[in-house]
Parts: sequence; C-alpha cells; structure tokens
Amino acid sequence: MGICECEHGGVVAIVLEPYSSEWPEMFEVEKRCIETALGTQAVEVHHTGSTSVPGLRAKPIIDITLAVPDSADEHAYLPALVDAGYELVLREPEWFEHRLLRRTEPRVNLHIFSTGSSEIERMLAFRDRLRVDKADRSLYESTKVSFAQREWDTVQDYADAKTDVVREILERAKACRDRRVT
Repeated sequence: MGICECEHGGVVAIVLEPYSSEWPEMFEVEKRCIETALGTQAVEVHHTGSTSVPGLRAKPIIDITLAVPDSADEHAYLPALVDAGYELVLREPEWFEHRLLRRTEPRVNLHIFSTGSSEIERMLAFRDRLRVDKADRSLYESTKVSFAQREWDTVQDYADAKTDVVREILERAKACRDRRVT
C-alpha cells in the first residue's frame, strides 16, 4: 500500500489506489475498537468516504463517521479515543461541532458529530448514492482521478475542488429519494 498524500516542497500529491476488499474489514475492526472504547457514547458508527464504496478508487484511508450525544462535550469521548490510539487533529466548532481524529496504523480519519447532525445525513446520502448508481460513481471517480493529477497546497484544497460534483450527485440523490417518498 502506498502513501496517500505526500508532501514535496510544501505541495501535497494525492495518490488513489484501486478499491480493496480489505477496506470494509478494516472498518469493522475500527468500529469494534470505537464501540469498545466508548460504549453507549458511540451512538452511530458509519463507514463513509471513498473506501466505503465498492469499486471506487480511493486514498487508502478509512473514513469513519461517529455520532456521539454531544460532540462539543469532548470530555465524554475524547480521552477514551485517545487511549484507543486516536489523535485529535482538528476541532471545528463552527462546522457542525466537527472533530477529526486520526490513527496512523491503520490509516483512519474519524469524523465526530453530534447525533442528528445534518452533515451525517449528507455523508450517508452521498455514500449510498455512489454505491447504487454506476454513472455517478464513475463521474465522481473520474473527477477524483483528474484532480489527483494536480498538485495541491493541502488535502483540503483537493477535497474542496470536488465540491461542485459532490453537490450535483447529492441533488440527484435527493431527487431520487423525493420520488420514492411521493
């Protein structure tokens, strides 16, 4: 497995790998670790991001979305996750009270939100759409591959560049969901 983001003179290179059937297994191991560490504080634990979509190339980092009762109440969950091997790397109180923790082996990004956050719903809707719609999955993958060929100042710049395509796919997911509801 290669490194997914490499710095060269202050520039980040994005490396995508073919889908690996090991990614869901890695998620399940991490999920058990999180649930063991947090008990009832782990209200929801979801495999999100590109490694959660069969057939999609991805940076080899398992993205996990965790819902806790109150993500702003770090004392309720952070010490247990740090003890379990995660490191707090980002605190975004202005964006859904998001917290980002990382683990280096295996490589994991743990996104923490409060239960009921609309951002969790958005992430799951996007993941689910890519899992069932081959055209949107192909569109997203071609966008990722195109952008991965560029040099970026940060990984977030790469993620931000995909915003229009993500929005477009989410609009189709919502329209499809709305048709099923009515």
